[in-house]
Amino acid sequence: MHPLAEPLGWGLTPEQLFLTWPDDRPLACLWSGATVRGRSRWSVFAEPAETLADGRVAPPAPAEAPPPSPDDAEVPPFLGGWIGALGYDLGRVIEPAASGAAPPPDDRGWPLSVWHRCPAAYAHDAETGRWWSVGEPAARRALPFGVGRAPAPRAPARFRLGPADPHLGRDRYRSIVARALEYIRDGHVYQVNLAHRLTWPFGGSPRALMSALMARAGAWYGGYMEVPAPGGEVRAIASASPELFLALEPGSRRVVTRPMKGTRPASADPSELRDAAKDTAELNMIIDLMRNDLGRIARIGSVRVEEARAIEPHGAGGVVASGPARAGGVWQAVGTVSAVLRDGVSLAELLAATFPAGSVTGAPKIRAMQIIDELEDFRRGPYCGSVGFVSDCGRAAFSVAIRTACISSGVLDYPVGAGIVADSRPDDEWIETLHKARAIIALAQGGAA
Repeated sequence: MHPLAEPLGWGLTPEQLFLTWPDDRPLACLWSGATVRGRSRWSVFAEPAETLADGRVAPPAPAEAPPPSPDDAEVPPFLGGWIGALGYDLGRVIEPAASGAAPPPDDRGWPLSVWHRCPAAYAHDAETGRWWSVGEPAARRALPFGVGRAPAPRAPARFRLGPADPHLGRDRYRSIVARALEYIRDGHVYQVNLAHRLTWPFGGSPRALMSALMARAGAWYGGYMEVPAPGGEVRAIASASPELFLALEPGSRRVVTRPMKGTRPASADPSELRDAAKDTAELNMIIDLMRNDLGRIARIGSVRVEEARAIEPHGAGGVVASGPARAGGVWQAVGTVSAVLRDGVSLAELLAATFPAGSVTGAPKIRAMQIIDELEDFRRGPYCGSVGFVSDCGRAAFSVAIRTACISSGVLDYPVGAGIVADSRPDDEWIETLHKARAIIALAQGGAA
């Protein structure tokens, strides 16, 4: 037993704890919405004690390192530490050359990064159903429910999405895809990921929206963060991501990334995606980009493509990799790349070498980011950034913040994008982006929940 982890006899689901969290206690959580052995296992629910929103790439290291957590431990990977979100636009700070001549206007004002200090948390193991209380004993006792009996479920809050037309930006999106194809033909890039922003008026509880989004999306790497803003407003990031950006094991110093490229609705035959030459090329390019990014900070000879391409079902309330795709989910093409960090490479250096994820930029990365700045008419903010944790014990994991709702000032933004390559067709790319937005569009069409 680890000194910073205590098992609890709770019978709650992660959704029940999420919806029971007191309204007057801030919340940061990482929510595994599907059980996939070896991945997407743990959920973490914490009350931030401190928030840093100053654009730093990585949080401060602990002054005194607690007992290490072995890579293969059955205890939770998070034992107190930081839960954070890196905005896509932080990439321009990490690599100034990636900025276009005139980046799009910052009409939402999201911070470049947000780190919540969480000295204690509740952690749920989806494989065993067991709950844990983690962190220093005094911090665990200060959690909203202490370490006693499980909280009683309560009636869920509600949210409202006002009327909006998800097809409103179709003509503009098709035009920027056409321009990107010109850049590809002229040899500027091999691939560029282009997004557009769906927007709805929003009212009610962001937590209720996150719960509904997870119920529909069944995300492997869900993440929810409440972000203080000037004037007392509390913004929310509600991410139902299927994509792992980075996972770091401190003992072995092994890091894994799983980029995704290629999407089909769950109703499609998965062989349609498996046999698609265009989607295969997309993923091959990003696998190569991620190999190169990891190679900047990896031990020589340690970078490995563990799996070049797999077709996996994601979404629809807990789809597992070995099971059938359910209505509302999607098929995704996924690759797996690993490496071993060189001695002395810090987490900040790892993130600086690889952020933003290549799957949301294109290749070559810097030129693709310049073209994104030129063609998109909005700052991405948290979208296409990353959400994850850094445990004081050294473990860390981050998702790619796709399938992500950003809520502020009575507005819900839900950007979606697609990878553009030489044989892309603007109409097909538009349709692919709407496949990726199926969960939020369905909730909007319902009006309220």
